[in-house]
Amino acid sequence: MHKLGRGHRDKVQQFMAITGTSEKFALQALKASDWNLEGAFDLFYSQPQIRSIPDSRHLEELYQRYKDPYTDMIMADGISLLCNDLQVDPGDIVMLVISWHMKAATMCEFSRQEFFLGLQTLGVDSIEKFKERITYLRSELKDEQKFREIYNFAFTWAKEKGQKSLALDTAIGMWQLLFAEKLWPLVDQWCQFLQVRHNKAISKDTWSQLLEFAKGAY
Repeated sequence: MHKLGRGHRDKVQQFMAITGTSEKFALQALKASDWNLEGAFDLFYSQPQIRSIPDSRHLEELYQRYKDPYTDMIMADGISLLCNDLQVDPGDIVMLVISWHMKAATMCEFSRQEFFLGLQTLGVDSIEKFKERITYLRSELKDEQKFREIYNFAFTWAKEKGQKSLALDTAIGMWQLLFAEKLWPLVDQWCQFLQVRHNKAISKDTWSQLLEFAKGAY
């Protein structure tokens, strides 16, 4: 690696630190992505065969740490403990990204299957590995297609069970969270307008159409 320039060396070290892969693979992934770090991460996470396979025993230990004592689910208290272990705020948008990877059906809940499949997808079987993935999870929000998927996922994830629409206060909170990443300058005015003039639940169509509208402004 001594023949590389400083910028390339730094990217190799960062890739190795986050993914836990060898220097040889880090070089291959970065070269294949034209030294684009986010592209190299995408390559790594899109090829399960190159990731370490999580130990199911360790996954079970993690699940038992966070599982609700009265039901076979991870509920709000368990997710709060998980956030504490990961050293992230429960309101941090990275928790939405994690829930998207787990394909969670409901906010503040993870089923056993969701938790296991999500961590397996990320190649995680310990809190240490999970914490190492946080930088990558944040970077996914910068990918236009992934942001769209996360945005669309958020509607179903955040609405009340059995409801077709999203409560206005919840929608406003989610928009402020999501568009803080995209720096849409009109998000506050939009939310104020809804509170004054609309004052009712947000439909799936309205949720989807706003992203298309906002894309022209950020």
